[in-house]
Amino acid sequence: MTIDPKEIPVPQLHGHLLGAVAPRPIAFASTVDKDGNVNLSPFSFFNVFSANPPIMIFSPARRGRDNTTKHTLENVKEHAEVVVNVVSYDMVQQMSLSSTEYEKGVNEFVKAGFTEVKSERVKPPRVKEAPVSFECKVIEVKSLGEQGGAGQLVICEVQLMHIADRVLGEDGKIDPNKIDLVSRMGGNWYARASGDAIFEVTKPLTTMGIGVDQIPDQIRTSTVLTGNHLGMLGNVEALPTEEEVNDFANEPEVRSILDSFDDEENIQLELHKLAADLLNEGEVDTAWKVLMMG
Repeated sequence: MTIDPKEIPVPQLHGHLLGAVAPRPIAFASTVDKDGNVNLSPFSFFNVFSANPPIMIFSPARRGRDNTTKHTLENVKEHAEVVVNVVSYDMVQQMSLSSTEYEKGVNEFVKAGFTEVKSERVKPPRVKEAPVSFECKVIEVKSLGEQGGAGQLVICEVQLMHIADRVLGEDGKIDPNKIDLVSRMGGNWYARASGDAIFEVTKPLTTMGIGVDQIPDQIRTSTVLTGNHLGMLGNVEALPTEEEVNDFANEPEVRSILDSFDDEENIQLELHKLAADLLNEGEVDTAWKVLMMG
């Protein structure tokens, strides 16, 4: 399917965008209007864009069905402050309830059953139940258009950050399993970022990987190894030496394969299967030794 955005209705385009660009973090934004009335609403057009200065941007877009604006957008124009709270799994249903389009002046903290906590540097309150809250000054509201569906970028500078002790690991950093964040997918779908849903990938920041193009052809064209496996193999700085490979040939699993098959094709196939298992366990160096025997 190939789509020209100008040739389909905005609601249909919106659905494709949200289904494809996901999961998206949620800015649970607390604002006040010029009279001090509190509003609380979630937005998934959101991310952090700078650490120095600390900048976050979220977008309360104009409504596609009638081109009206949201109370959050109106509020930050009247009072240029916001608290961006993050959403954990144990508060997702209440968060969803707060997205109900109540009349202006209705406090979603009350409707959704959240607890207001007085902020220290801005007027909007923060959500007590949120694992992390950012007190922010709104430094700019940039409109991307005046038509229905147009984004309205609320550019915020973080003034103060509150992190619940319960989500910190022993190293003092936020533990992804303890913070248990949720994110938006398309339609009514959410994702939970904890447990088996999260995994580590070593960043090639301090090393210069050899690259997939330098992997020997018989390994690179393997029918067993996946693109992810090749990416892991290409992230090493050097191949194992011939001596290291020969020494590893006496390992029980390897010796069993070498002794069980007579033809080179089956030996290579079984070695690739063993290497795939090792790569799935993160044993990249060992996998390379296995593969170099093929």
